[in-house]
Amino acid sequence: VIGRENMGVLQWTGLHAVDTPNCRLDVDGIERNGRQGYRQTLYTPEGTLFEERICEPTFMTAAASSHFIKEPDDYRVLLAYFRDMAIHRDTEEFEACVRALGEDGLPHTTVPRTPFQQLWIQWVNIQDLALHMAEYPDLMEEVIAVMTDVQRRTFEVVCDTVRELPVPYIDVGDNITAPIIGERYFRAYCVPAYNELAAMLDATGKDVPVFVHMDGDLKPLWAAIGESRVRGLDSMSPPPDNDTSVADALAQWPDMRLCINFPSSVHLKKPGEIYAHAMRILDEGGRSGRLQIQISENVPPDVWQTSFPAIVQAIADFTGAG
Repeated sequence: VIGRENMGVLQWTGLHAVDTPNCRLDVDGIERNGRQGYRQTLYTPEGTLFEERICEPTFMTAAASSHFIKEPDDYRVLLAYFRDMAIHRDTEEFEACVRALGEDGLPHTTVPRTPFQQLWIQWVNIQDLALHMAEYPDLMEEVIAVMTDVQRRTFEVVCDTVRELPVPYIDVGDNITAPIIGERYFRAYCVPAYNELAAMLDATGKDVPVFVHMDGDLKPLWAAIGESRVRGLDSMSPPPDNDTSVADALAQWPDMRLCINFPSSVHLKKPGEIYAHAMRILDEGGRSGRLQIQISENVPPDVWQTSFPAIVQAIADFTGAG
């Protein structure tokens, strides 16, 4: 519809693998009220946990209907799993990605979420996590410390590998949104990790910036983001869907690369409105050289055939290539 010359591909990939010799994770299909999903069961020397996720029918993306962690005692099992983790280098997927993409895209090279983000997205209901953080602070600091140790060992393996391969950036897939994490936890649990990773990448002698997947509301975190060593925002979501515009971001963070998700809601509008919104984003980005328009969140079905050409036309007209 739009031609390969008008769109590149970002493909998620990594530089490491995780072995857990004394634990295993089994996945079984399930059905609930006519909807497909899956049940994951984690077996460790300290016991067993399970979660259930149900898929929505359009994109088959899954949301947890039952989380692994249900009671504070369950963290004992989770700790056994993280303490069992051995991190090692694995470049097969990355190298295959680079070969397949050629000049048509970039390896979107990632490391796992930071511990707090990983807990509420992957392991425990956010309401329960908030209660556990308040009522069992010593336990939760132990959990986060063990997860941080795994994170640091992952960073070490990844940075050692970066010395040898053409890695454009390292992306932390944190799915940051201010209403969930707040400035205090963001500064405590995320910024130190981003800064540590940036320092370790500096030591490789290569210019490999830290990107973070920040796809929610960001305004309460503006100062903390600016004070961090993050140099790229992946999937930043501007208005009307979220609260930070391209103009805001350029003003706040003069060295930041802005990889914005074209707002999902705008894909539903008429072609002229889509074109106008794309042009507004481009005008805000100006000639900064720091703006990338992504399609990095789900696009409502049956509209991309209309919206993608409108976005491409706006880019062509803005750059004088139209």
